[in-house]
Amino acid sequence: MRGCAFFRLSVVIAIANLLAACSGGGGSTTPTSSTPPGSGGSGPAPPAATAPVIETQPANATATDGQSATFKVVASGTAPLEYQWAKNSSDISGATAPSYTTTPTTTSDNGAVFSVKISNAAGSVTSNKAVLTVQALAGLAFGHVVIVMEENANYSSVVGSSSGMPYLSSLIASYGLATQYYANTHPSIGNYEMLVTGQVLTNDDSETPASFPISVDNIVRELSANDKTWRAYAEDLPSVGYIGGDTGNYAVRHVPLAYLTDVQDSATGRQGLAPFTQFAPDLASGKLPNFSFVTPNLCNDAHNCSLATADAWLKSNIAPLLTSSPFKDDGLLIITFDESASDNTHGGGRVAAVFISPALSKKGYQSTTLYQHQSTLRLMLQGLGINTLPGAAATAPAMSEFFSTP
Repeated sequence: MRGCAFFRLSVVIAIANLLAACSGGGGSTTPTSSTPPGSGGSGPAPPAATAPVIETQPANATATDGQSATFKVVASGTAPLEYQWAKNSSDISGATAPSYTTTPTTTSDNGAVFSVKISNAAGSVTSNKAVLTVQALAGLAFGHVVIVMEENANYSSVVGSSSGMPYLSSLIASYGLATQYYANTHPSIGNYEMLVTGQVLTNDDSETPASFPISVDNIVRELSANDKTWRAYAEDLPSVGYIGGDTGNYAVRHVPLAYLTDVQDSATGRQGLAPFTQFAPDLASGKLPNFSFVTPNLCNDAHNCSLATADAWLKSNIAPLLTSSPFKDDGLLIITFDESASDNTHGGGRVAAVFISPALSKKGYQSTTLYQHQSTLRLMLQGLGINTLPGAAATAPAMSEFFSTP
Protein backbone atom coordinates (compact mmCIF):
# COMPACT_ATOMS: atom_id res chain seq x y z
CA MET A 1 0.00 0.00 0.00
CA ARG A 2 2.84 2.39 0.74
CA GLY A 3 4.07 1.84 -2.80
CA CYS A 4 0.72 2.80 -4.29
CA ALA A 5 0.58 5.99 -2.24
CA PHE A 6 4.05 6.94 -3.36
CA PHE A 7 3.07 6.35 -6.97
CA ARG A 8 0.00 8.55 -6.67
CA LEU A 9 2.06 11.35 -5.13
CA SER A 10 4.58 11.11 -7.95
CA VAL A 11 1.81 11.44 -10.52
CA VAL A 12 0.37 14.56 -8.81
CA ILE A 13 3.82 16.19 -8.72
CA ALA A 14 4.37 15.41 -12.40
CA ILE A 15 1.03 16.92 -13.39
CA ALA A 16 1.78 20.06 -11.35
CA ASN A 17 5.16 20.46 -13.05
CA LEU A 18 3.53 20.00 -16.45
CA LEU A 19 0.96 22.71 -15.72
CA ALA A 20 3.67 25.07 -14.54
CA ALA A 21 5.62 24.51 -17.74
CA CYS A 22 2.52 25.22 -19.87
CA SER A 23 1.91 28.51 -18.02
CA GLY A 24 5.34 29.91 -18.92
CA GLY A 25 7.24 28.70 -15.94
CA GLY A 26 7.91 30.37 -12.66
CA GLY A 27 5.50 28.07 -10.84
CA SER A 28 2.51 30.44 -11.31
CA THR A 29 -0.63 29.97 -13.41
CA THR A 30 -1.73 33.65 -13.10
CA PRO A 31 -1.76 35.44 -16.53
CA THR A 32 0.60 38.40 -16.90
CA SER A 33 -0.35 41.78 -18.43
CA SER A 34 1.57 43.63 -21.18
CA THR A 35 -0.18 46.99 -20.41
CA PRO A 36 2.25 49.58 -19.04
CA PRO A 37 1.47 50.90 -15.56
CA GLY A 38 -0.65 54.04 -15.44
CA SER A 39 -2.12 53.59 -18.92
CA GLY A 40 -5.62 52.82 -17.68
CA GLY A 41 -5.67 49.69 -19.78
CA SER A 42 -6.26 51.59 -23.09
CA GLY A 43 -2.91 51.26 -24.82
CA PRO A 44 0.20 53.46 -24.86
CA ALA A 45 -0.09 56.98 -23.40
CA PRO A 46 -0.52 59.70 -26.14
CA PRO A 47 2.37 62.12 -26.70
CA ALA A 48 2.13 65.49 -25.00
CA ALA A 49 0.42 68.27 -27.07
CA THR A 50 2.78 70.76 -28.73
CA ALA A 51 2.02 74.48 -28.84
CA PRO A 52 1.61 76.23 -32.24
CA VAL A 53 4.74 77.25 -34.10
CA ILE A 54 4.57 79.68 -37.05
CA GLU A 55 6.45 78.28 -40.02
CA THR A 56 5.65 81.12 -42.47
CA GLN A 57 4.78 84.63 -41.24
CA PRO A 58 2.16 86.85 -42.96
CA ALA A 59 3.78 89.08 -45.57
CA ASN A 60 3.14 92.75 -46.26
CA ALA A 61 0.54 93.27 -49.01
CA THR A 62 -0.25 95.94 -51.58
CA ALA A 63 -3.66 96.59 -53.13
CA THR A 64 -5.04 99.12 -55.55
CA ASP A 65 -7.75 101.37 -54.17
CA GLY A 66 -11.03 99.45 -54.33
CA GLN A 67 -9.45 96.00 -54.53
CA SER A 68 -8.88 93.37 -51.82
CA ALA A 69 -5.66 92.01 -50.30
CA THR A 70 -4.94 88.56 -48.83
CA PHE A 71 -2.75 87.66 -45.84
CA LYS A 72 -1.63 84.06 -45.14
CA VAL A 73 0.11 82.19 -42.34
CA VAL A 74 1.50 78.63 -42.13
CA ALA A 75 1.69 77.03 -38.68
CA SER A 76 2.38 73.64 -37.09
CA GLY A 77 1.37 72.17 -33.74
CA THR A 78 -1.09 69.74 -32.29
CA ALA A 79 -4.46 69.94 -34.01
CA PRO A 80 -6.91 71.52 -33.91
CA LEU A 81 -5.35 74.92 -34.45
CA GLU A 82 -7.55 78.00 -34.03
CA TYR A 83 -6.91 81.27 -35.90
CA GLN A 84 -8.00 84.84 -35.15
CA TRP A 85 -6.92 87.70 -37.41
CA ALA A 86 -6.77 91.28 -36.18
CA LYS A 87 -6.58 94.65 -37.90
CA ASN A 88 -4.78 97.39 -35.97
CA SER A 89 -4.95 95.11 -32.87
CA SER A 90 -8.75 94.67 -33.07
CA ASP A 91 -10.13 91.21 -33.84
CA ILE A 92 -11.84 90.86 -37.22
CA SER A 93 -15.19 89.11 -36.95
CA GLY A 94 -15.26 85.82 -38.85
CA ALA A 95 -11.55 85.93 -39.77
CA THR A 96 -10.70 82.50 -38.35
CA ALA A 97 -8.87 80.67 -41.14
CA PRO A 98 -5.17 80.37 -42.05
CA SER A 99 -5.70 83.13 -44.64
CA TYR A 100 -7.71 86.36 -44.57
CA THR A 101 -8.90 88.42 -47.54
CA THR A 102 -9.89 92.00 -46.80
CA THR A 103 -13.03 93.72 -47.96
CA PRO A 104 -12.46 96.13 -50.89
CA THR A 105 -9.88 98.62 -49.66
CA THR A 106 -10.06 102.39 -49.48
CA THR A 107 -7.29 104.93 -49.15
CA SER A 108 -8.08 105.09 -45.41
CA ASP A 109 -6.79 101.50 -45.14
CA ASN A 110 -3.31 102.52 -46.22
CA GLY A 111 -0.84 101.58 -43.46
CA ALA A 112 -3.23 99.24 -41.63
CA VAL A 113 -1.50 96.47 -39.67
CA PHE A 114 -2.69 92.84 -39.73
CA SER A 115 -1.68 89.94 -37.47
CA VAL A 116 -3.04 86.53 -36.50
CA LYS A 117 -3.16 84.67 -33.18
CA ILE A 118 -2.92 80.87 -33.40
CA SER A 119 -4.04 78.75 -30.45
CA ASN A 120 -4.49 75.14 -29.35
CA ALA A 121 -4.78 73.21 -26.08
CA ALA A 122 -1.06 73.63 -25.39
CA GLY A 123 -0.75 77.38 -25.90
CA SER A 124 -0.84 80.21 -28.42
CA VAL A 125 1.43 82.36 -30.55
CA THR A 126 0.89 85.68 -32.35
CA SER A 127 2.38 86.36 -35.76
CA ASN A 128 4.52 89.24 -36.86
CA LYS A 129 2.66 92.32 -38.09
CA ALA A 130 2.00 92.69 -41.82
CA VAL A 131 1.36 96.14 -43.31
CA LEU A 132 -1.21 96.89 -46.00
CA THR A 133 -0.32 99.51 -48.60
CA VAL A 134 -3.21 100.92 -50.65
CA GLN A 135 -2.23 102.58 -53.90
CA ALA A 136 -4.32 105.13 -55.75
CA LEU A 137 -5.80 103.81 -58.96
CA ALA A 138 -3.78 105.03 -61.91
CA GLY A 139 -5.26 105.58 -65.32
CA LEU A 140 -8.97 105.71 -64.38
CA ALA A 141 -9.75 109.27 -65.36
CA PHE A 142 -12.92 110.44 -67.08
CA GLY A 143 -13.46 113.74 -68.81
CA HIS A 144 -17.25 113.52 -68.50
CA VAL A 145 -19.51 111.81 -65.96
CA VAL A 146 -23.29 111.62 -66.43
CA ILE A 147 -25.71 110.08 -63.91
CA VAL A 148 -29.34 109.36 -64.81
CA MET A 149 -31.74 108.63 -61.96
CA GLU A 150 -34.72 106.30 -62.18
CA GLU A 151 -37.36 105.72 -59.51
CA ASN A 152 -38.78 103.09 -57.19
CA ALA A 153 -38.13 99.68 -58.77
CA ASN A 154 -36.95 96.39 -57.32
CA TYR A 155 -33.79 94.85 -58.77
CA SER A 156 -35.73 91.79 -59.95
CA SER A 157 -38.09 93.99 -62.00
CA VAL A 158 -35.22 95.55 -63.91
CA VAL A 159 -32.60 92.79 -64.25
CA GLY A 160 -33.14 89.34 -65.73
CA SER A 161 -35.41 87.51 -68.13
CA SER A 162 -38.53 89.26 -66.84
CA SER A 163 -37.04 92.75 -67.16
CA GLY A 164 -39.39 95.46 -68.33
CA MET A 165 -36.41 97.44 -69.67
CA PRO A 166 -34.93 95.79 -72.77
CA TYR A 167 -32.71 98.74 -73.70
CA LEU A 168 -31.20 98.90 -70.22
CA SER A 169 -30.77 95.11 -70.37
CA SER A 170 -28.70 95.54 -73.53
CA LEU A 171 -26.46 98.00 -71.71
CA ILE A 172 -26.06 95.54 -68.83
CA ALA A 173 -24.96 92.85 -71.29
CA SER A 174 -22.32 95.14 -72.80
CA TYR A 175 -21.07 97.07 -69.78
CA GLY A 176 -21.12 96.72 -65.96
CA LEU A 177 -23.79 95.75 -63.42
CA ALA A 178 -23.57 95.96 -59.62
CA THR A 179 -25.62 92.93 -58.55
CA GLN A 180 -25.46 93.83 -54.84
CA TYR A 181 -26.27 97.54 -54.94
CA TYR A 182 -28.62 98.89 -52.27
CA ALA A 183 -30.27 102.25 -51.75
CA ASN A 184 -29.74 103.91 -48.38
CA THR A 185 -33.20 104.80 -47.12
CA HIS A 186 -36.87 105.43 -47.88
CA PRO A 187 -38.34 107.66 -49.28
CA SER A 188 -36.58 109.36 -52.19
CA ILE A 189 -35.02 112.53 -50.83
CA GLY A 190 -32.46 110.92 -48.51
CA ASN A 191 -31.05 108.82 -51.35
CA TYR A 192 -30.59 111.83 -53.59
CA GLU A 193 -28.85 113.65 -50.72
CA MET A 194 -26.48 110.70 -50.28
CA LEU A 195 -25.55 110.89 -53.96
CA VAL A 196 -24.40 114.51 -53.66
CA THR A 197 -23.33 114.95 -49.99
CA GLY A 198 -22.52 111.45 -48.70
CA GLN A 199 -25.21 111.87 -46.03
CA VAL A 200 -28.91 111.21 -45.48
CA LEU A 201 -29.94 114.58 -44.10
CA THR A 202 -33.72 114.24 -44.08
CA ASN A 203 -36.38 111.70 -44.99
CA ASP A 204 -39.10 114.30 -45.46
CA ASP A 205 -40.00 114.33 -49.15
CA SER A 206 -41.97 117.53 -48.70
CA GLU A 207 -38.85 119.61 -48.07
CA THR A 208 -37.97 122.20 -50.72
CA PRO A 209 -34.77 124.14 -51.41
CA ALA A 210 -36.26 127.07 -49.46
CA SER A 211 -37.31 125.00 -46.43
CA PHE A 212 -34.23 122.75 -46.32
CA PRO A 213 -31.08 124.45 -47.67
CA ILE A 214 -28.03 122.16 -47.46
CA SER A 215 -24.68 123.69 -46.55
CA VAL A 216 -22.54 120.60 -45.81
CA ASP A 217 -19.68 119.60 -48.09
CA ASN A 218 -21.05 118.39 -51.41
CA ILE A 219 -20.27 117.43 -54.98
CA VAL A 220 -20.77 120.95 -56.42
CA ARG A 221 -18.36 122.45 -53.90
CA GLU A 222 -15.69 119.88 -54.73
CA LEU A 223 -16.20 120.18 -58.49
CA SER A 224 -15.95 123.96 -58.32
CA ALA A 225 -12.85 123.85 -56.12
CA ASN A 226 -11.17 121.65 -58.73
CA ASP A 227 -12.18 123.74 -61.75
CA LYS A 228 -14.66 121.16 -63.03
CA THR A 229 -17.88 122.21 -64.75
CA TRP A 230 -21.29 120.83 -63.78
CA ARG A 231 -24.97 121.04 -64.60
CA ALA A 232 -28.25 119.52 -63.44
CA TYR A 233 -30.52 118.68 -66.37
CA ALA A 234 -34.09 118.29 -65.06
CA GLU A 235 -36.99 117.40 -67.31
CA ASP A 236 -39.94 119.81 -66.94
CA LEU A 237 -37.91 122.26 -64.87
CA PRO A 238 -39.91 125.50 -65.35
CA SER A 239 -36.91 127.70 -66.13
CA VAL A 240 -33.14 127.98 -65.82
CA GLY A 241 -32.16 128.53 -62.19
CA TYR A 242 -35.56 127.51 -60.78
CA ILE A 243 -35.25 126.66 -57.05
CA GLY A 244 -38.95 126.47 -56.19
CA GLY A 245 -41.13 123.48 -55.35
CA ASP A 246 -42.93 120.78 -57.34
CA THR A 247 -44.85 121.72 -60.46
CA GLY A 248 -46.55 119.42 -62.95
CA ASN A 249 -44.35 116.35 -63.54
CA TYR A 250 -41.33 118.10 -62.03
CA ALA A 251 -40.38 116.88 -58.52
CA VAL A 252 -37.77 119.06 -56.84
CA ARG A 253 -36.85 116.29 -54.36
CA HIS A 254 -35.35 114.45 -57.37
CA VAL A 255 -33.03 117.38 -58.16
CA PRO A 256 -30.66 117.41 -55.16
CA LEU A 257 -28.33 120.10 -56.53
CA ALA A 258 -31.17 122.63 -56.14
CA TYR A 259 -30.98 122.22 -52.32
CA LEU A 260 -27.28 123.06 -52.05
CA THR A 261 -26.42 126.53 -50.75
CA ASP A 262 -23.45 126.47 -53.13
CA VAL A 263 -26.08 126.61 -55.88
CA GLN A 264 -28.87 128.64 -54.27
CA ASP A 265 -26.68 131.44 -52.99
CA SER A 266 -24.94 132.16 -56.28
CA ALA A 267 -26.37 133.57 -59.48
CA THR A 268 -23.74 131.61 -61.36
CA GLY A 269 -24.60 128.48 -59.38
CA ARG A 270 -28.30 128.75 -60.17
CA GLN A 271 -27.43 128.85 -63.88
CA GLY A 272 -26.34 125.25 -63.41
CA LEU A 273 -29.99 124.20 -63.00
CA ALA A 274 -31.21 123.68 -66.57
CA PRO A 275 -34.26 122.14 -68.24
CA PHE A 276 -33.47 118.80 -69.89
CA THR A 277 -34.20 120.36 -73.27
CA GLN A 278 -30.72 121.88 -72.99
CA PHE A 279 -29.01 118.45 -72.83
CA ALA A 280 -29.09 117.59 -76.55
CA PRO A 281 -27.86 121.02 -77.72
CA ASP A 282 -25.02 120.94 -75.19
CA LEU A 283 -24.06 117.47 -76.36
CA ALA A 284 -24.17 118.45 -80.04
CA SER A 285 -22.12 121.59 -79.53
CA GLY A 286 -19.45 120.00 -77.35
CA LYS A 287 -20.56 121.97 -74.29
CA LEU A 288 -21.46 119.02 -72.07
CA PRO A 289 -19.98 119.79 -68.62
CA ASN A 290 -17.61 117.51 -66.75
CA PHE A 291 -20.46 116.39 -64.50
CA SER A 292 -24.15 116.09 -65.40
CA PHE A 293 -26.98 115.08 -63.04
CA VAL A 294 -29.95 114.03 -65.22
CA THR A 295 -33.48 113.81 -63.80
CA PRO A 296 -36.32 112.60 -66.05
CA ASN A 297 -39.82 113.76 -65.10
CA LEU A 298 -42.19 111.75 -62.89
CA CYS A 299 -43.43 109.68 -65.81
CA ASN A 300 -40.18 109.06 -67.64
CA ASP A 301 -38.27 108.03 -64.49
CA ALA A 302 -40.81 105.18 -63.81
CA HIS A 303 -42.22 106.90 -60.73
CA ASN A 304 -45.69 107.37 -62.17
CA CYS A 305 -45.40 105.38 -65.41
CA SER A 306 -44.10 101.95 -66.40
CA LEU A 307 -40.53 100.70 -66.60
CA ALA A 308 -41.09 100.29 -70.33
CA THR A 309 -41.81 104.02 -70.58
CA ALA A 310 -38.62 104.84 -68.70
CA ASP A 311 -36.65 102.43 -70.89
CA ALA A 312 -37.95 104.01 -74.10
CA TRP A 313 -36.98 107.45 -72.76
CA LEU A 314 -33.43 106.23 -72.06
CA LYS A 315 -33.09 104.79 -75.55
CA SER A 316 -34.35 107.96 -77.18
CA ASN A 317 -32.53 110.53 -75.05
CA ILE A 318 -29.42 108.87 -73.60
CA ALA A 319 -28.31 106.39 -76.27
CA PRO A 320 -26.87 109.20 -78.49
CA LEU A 321 -24.53 110.13 -75.64
CA LEU A 322 -22.61 106.85 -75.94
CA THR A 323 -21.54 107.45 -79.52
CA SER A 324 -20.86 111.18 -79.21
CA SER A 325 -17.45 112.81 -79.10
CA PRO A 326 -15.63 113.13 -76.81
CA PHE A 327 -17.86 111.04 -74.50
CA LYS A 328 -17.21 107.79 -76.37
CA ASP A 329 -13.52 108.19 -75.53
CA ASP A 330 -13.57 109.72 -72.04
CA GLY A 331 -17.07 109.32 -70.62
CA LEU A 332 -18.80 107.45 -67.79
CA LEU A 333 -22.59 107.01 -67.73
CA ILE A 334 -24.30 105.76 -64.56
CA ILE A 335 -27.93 104.66 -64.59
CA THR A 336 -29.40 103.70 -61.24
CA PHE A 337 -32.55 103.87 -59.11
CA ASP A 338 -33.05 105.99 -56.03
CA GLU A 339 -34.76 103.21 -54.01
CA SER A 340 -36.56 99.89 -54.36
CA ALA A 341 -40.30 99.52 -54.59
CA SER A 342 -40.82 97.06 -51.71
CA ASP A 343 -37.51 96.21 -50.05
CA ASN A 344 -35.85 97.67 -46.96
CA THR A 345 -32.58 95.73 -47.07
CA HIS A 346 -29.65 97.98 -46.07
CA GLY A 347 -32.09 100.84 -45.69
CA GLY A 348 -33.47 101.35 -49.19
CA GLY A 349 -33.52 97.91 -50.77
CA ARG A 350 -31.73 96.27 -53.67
CA VAL A 351 -31.78 98.24 -56.92
CA ALA A 352 -30.16 98.06 -60.35
CA ALA A 353 -27.02 100.12 -60.94
CA VAL A 354 -25.36 100.09 -64.36
CA PHE A 355 -21.90 101.56 -65.08
CA ILE A 356 -21.12 102.36 -68.71
CA SER A 357 -17.85 103.56 -70.17
CA PRO A 358 -17.50 103.03 -73.92
CA ALA A 359 -13.71 103.18 -73.59
CA LEU A 360 -12.97 101.51 -70.24
CA SER A 361 -15.82 99.18 -69.21
CA LYS A 362 -15.15 95.47 -68.82
CA LYS A 363 -17.66 93.87 -71.19
CA GLY A 364 -20.60 92.27 -69.40
CA TYR A 365 -18.91 92.60 -66.01
CA GLN A 366 -21.03 91.79 -62.95
CA SER A 367 -19.88 92.68 -59.45
CA THR A 368 -20.99 90.96 -56.23
CA THR A 369 -19.52 93.63 -53.95
CA LEU A 370 -21.97 95.41 -51.64
CA TYR A 371 -22.31 99.00 -52.83
CA GLN A 372 -24.59 101.91 -51.93
CA HIS A 373 -25.06 105.45 -53.21
CA GLN A 374 -22.01 106.77 -51.34
CA SER A 375 -19.79 104.56 -53.53
CA THR A 376 -21.34 106.12 -56.62
CA LEU A 377 -20.56 109.59 -55.22
CA ARG A 378 -16.97 108.46 -54.68
CA LEU A 379 -16.73 107.10 -58.23
CA MET A 380 -18.13 110.27 -59.78
CA LEU A 381 -15.64 112.51 -58.01
CA GLN A 382 -12.57 110.28 -58.19
CA GLY A 383 -13.34 109.50 -61.81
CA LEU A 384 -12.93 113.22 -62.45
CA GLY A 385 -9.67 113.27 -60.50
CA ILE A 386 -11.05 114.66 -57.21
CA ASN A 387 -10.01 112.92 -54.00
CA THR A 388 -11.63 115.23 -51.43
CA LEU A 389 -14.76 113.20 -50.80
CA PRO A 390 -17.83 114.38 -48.85
CA GLY A 391 -19.39 112.38 -46.01
CA ALA A 392 -19.57 108.60 -46.34
CA ALA A 393 -17.97 108.70 -49.80
CA ALA A 394 -14.58 109.06 -48.12
CA THR A 395 -14.72 105.53 -46.72
CA ALA A 396 -17.12 103.85 -49.17
CA PRO A 397 -15.88 100.91 -51.27
CA ALA A 398 -14.37 102.12 -54.53
CA MET A 399 -15.84 100.91 -57.82
CA SER A 400 -12.71 100.52 -59.92
CA GLU A 401 -13.44 96.82 -60.51
CA PHE A 402 -15.85 97.72 -63.34
CA PHE A 403 -13.14 99.21 -65.53
CA SER A 404 -9.94 98.26 -67.31
CA THR A 405 -7.28 100.92 -67.00
CA PRO A 406 -4.94 101.86 -69.86
